[in-house]
Amino acid sequence: MSPTPPARRLRLGLPRRVFSQVLLMQVAIAAGVAVLATGLFLAPLGDQLDDQAMRRALAIAQTTAQQPELVRDLRDTPPSPDGPVQREAERIRKATQAEYIVVMDWRGVRWSHPDRKQIGGIVSTDPGRALAGKEIMEIDSGTLGRSARGKVPLRDSDGKVVGAVSVGIAYDNVRARLIHAIPGLFAYAGGALAVGALAAWVISRRVHRQTRDLAFSDIAALLSEREAMLHGIREGVVALDRTGRIRLLNDEAQRLLSIGDTAVGRSPDEALGTGRTADVLAGRVTGTDLLTVRGQRVLVANRMPTDDGGAVATLRDRTELEQLGRELDSTRGLIDALRAQDHEHANRMHTLLGLLELEMYDDAVEFVGEVVGDHRATAEQVTERIEDPLLAALLVGKATVAAERGVALWVSDRTRLPDRLIDSRGLVTVVGNLVDNALDAVAGKPHARVEVELRAEGRTAILRVRDTGPGIPSEHRELIFTEGWSTKTPPAHRERGIGLSLVRRFAERQGGSATVGEAHGGGAEFTVVLPEALAGPGQEPAPAALSAPQTAKKES
Repeated sequence: MSPTPPARRLRLGLPRRVFSQVLLMQVAIAAGVAVLATGLFLAPLGDQLDDQAMRRALAIAQTTAQQPELVRDLRDTPPSPDGPVQREAERIRKATQAEYIVVMDWRGVRWSHPDRKQIGGIVSTDPGRALAGKEIMEIDSGTLGRSARGKVPLRDSDGKVVGAVSVGIAYDNVRARLIHAIPGLFAYAGGALAVGALAAWVISRRVHRQTRDLAFSDIAALLSEREAMLHGIREGVVALDRTGRIRLLNDEAQRLLSIGDTAVGRSPDEALGTGRTADVLAGRVTGTDLLTVRGQRVLVANRMPTDDGGAVATLRDRTELEQLGRELDSTRGLIDALRAQDHEHANRMHTLLGLLELEMYDDAVEFVGEVVGDHRATAEQVTERIEDPLLAALLVGKATVAAERGVALWVSDRTRLPDRLIDSRGLVTVVGNLVDNALDAVAGKPHARVEVELRAEGRTAILRVRDTGPGIPSEHRELIFTEGWSTKTPPAHRERGIGLSLVRRFAERQGGSATVGEAHGGGAEFTVVLPEALAGPGQEPAPAALSAPQTAKKES
């Protein structure tokens, strides 16, 4: 028997959707503001109406007290319901619609009153202040009930107080005016509330479209997932706003670009400095899988625009892959050299075997001597001019590969380089790149020739590599040092367009330069100047850690 499903509880509280919550909150705010504004308006309105009624009563009293015949009649006639004082007071009362006008003498005896029976009696409230010469405004209760009152002294022609005039405005009239104003006030408040609710609905609909009808909990979960994803993936992510400023950097991007959180809010040029990496992030260089070099890292960047006018760029570290690719190239070069030597050695062995079978022993001895002498001469030529063993070994090996490809590789007569290099491996990288580029440029051409010149001027090392290839057009002589620029078809295991960029970066880190020009007689001539490359007197050469991939190639 299946268990009874639990009863569903009625959930009370705010709706889950952002649209509904925003609409409800905005309507509640608009209603609260309308009620508060109405209350703040009504609170002083009663006081204002009371003040207006008292001032009106006082004005009527002042006008009545200015009647010259009123003082004369007060002196000459007794208080009477039909007397002149009563008639004048009633005339003014009816004209001004006051509740009462009471004229009294200096003793407080009434000479006029709406209730004729009250004439001749003492007033019900204290007239002392008015008879003392003061004007009074107040809300008080008397024989006719609660009223707004104004009292003024009544003076004769000499200014002597002979009585007082008290005027009352029925307080029910004041309250009626207040009640009468409330419906109109509520109507205005209701109209304002309706306009506010409509505006809240319009804003909520916009929020609804922008949040795609998600609940706040869903948005919070998405933000948490985004943070975990951004900081957990092994790709760098850089988000830019519509003005081109960085608004987000994940941990991997900070590591790859060697920048911190201070870059947020700044443009790529401000955060990274001018260069290809900043150009790629800013969108000034377009394309997919764009290569760029940042410090010692080779990066692949892709940039995707976003709907709000910004962009998101992803960065992948290809440094290890590039190094593996160059090591593979070096291995292939070594294999090619060994294959060339094996092929050449087999030919020589066949030649030697033929000479021996023909019993041409003297010619065989001479042939062996020439072969050994040629190899010894090539090695001796290099080692006599280049004392650094790494560079000498590199050039001897490159000479063998060049011979197999039908290219003559020569070491210039001006070459003189002592064994005092501080970073010989770095120079091996530079020489290997430039020689490989030169061999690629002249391979397959008649009278192909590559010349290497290495010399020292004080502590400065100067490298020149010349070839007899087609040369570099003047408009491309700076582009070839840009990351990712190449006219060669890249191999499957890596990208091209890195080698010469790394050569220039290596030279610039040493305080030197890498340039290209036209060689004498045609072709290209690369010149690399490395100040402080050689150890000074008494200084022990200490090879530095290699900072660039070993044999990066770039098209000449």
